[in-house]
Amino acid sequence: MATTTTTGAATTATGRPEQLLLRVREVQVAAPDVRSVVLEALDGATLPSFTPGSHLVLDCGGRRNAYSLTGPTLEPRSYAVSVLHQRDGRGGSTWVHEQLAAGQVVSASPPRSAFPPVLTARHHLLVAGGIGVTAMLSHVRAALRWQRSFTLLYSYREGTAAHLAELRELCGGRLHEMRGRAATRRNLRAALAGQPLGTHLYTCGPPGLLDTVAELAREAGWPDERVHAERFAVDELPPGRPFTAHLARSGRLVGVPSGTSLLQALEEAGVAVPNRCRQGVCGECRLGVRAGRVEHRDLYLGPAERGAGDSVMACVSRGLDDTLELDL
Repeated sequence: MATTTTTGAATTATGRPEQLLLRVREVQVAAPDVRSVVLEALDGATLPSFTPGSHLVLDCGGRRNAYSLTGPTLEPRSYAVSVLHQRDGRGGSTWVHEQLAAGQVVSASPPRSAFPPVLTARHHLLVAGGIGVTAMLSHVRAALRWQRSFTLLYSYREGTAAHLAELRELCGGRLHEMRGRAATRRNLRAALAGQPLGTHLYTCGPPGLLDTVAELAREAGWPDERVHAERFAVDELPPGRPFTAHLARSGRLVGVPSGTSLLQALEEAGVAVPNRCRQGVCGECRLGVRAGRVEHRDLYLGPAERGAGDSVMACVSRGLDDTLELDL
């Protein structure tokens, strides 16, 4: 077995990325119910650079959760994430808020991004709601570093806005603050109607905001290829259409009904699949695909890997055709 590295992003013999070991340098309160965590390499070395919009998948006391990286992207001396306490008991936020402390060592997968900026865009319109602003911080830093045109619209409830002072300093007049649903909708409609040709739209936040932005973008005539959304949760996915998993090595056929994940169907058929997070973030249940199209719903695979069409995250992703042939 390959050894775990502290700063690299090497891969194991199975093709899965090795884990980073990181020390918690500090934990601070960023806003009510939001903790910011700064992590550094055990040897103090520079950490791997990452694309704006990337997330870090942390081992949160036995669970794997993805959190947006909020700090500098190029050869960072530390990684920073901000975590909203989800009091429903799901995920790893309770562990972060109640157990994680400075000096602890945690493991994480190397940074991944399914939400990068489009470098050919004439202008970048960033829309954030609540804790979704964390996904925009690295976009803002990169835009400033490379002198890219951008505007950030930030919707939040009074007294709950994480990173607001930092964003005011970074963005100046390019930050537009919105409070309340009516004001948010009004400002969004105006912003979406007044953008120069070639603008790309990026949005991250609660489902209601994402739906509103998508609706208003359609009304304003935005092409789908210029609208990008980042969702933190994958636990309320649509059931999807039924399909059949063809296990190429054994010849078995496993039915995957609507509303049942590929992982669950395989487990019920007695097929063991390594898994951990069951949320599409850790990469543990990655399976090879020999034939058939995949509906990618995970937060792990990058754009190039999705385009290759030779992998599926069994816990959340599905087949788009009647049959999906797997390397099993």
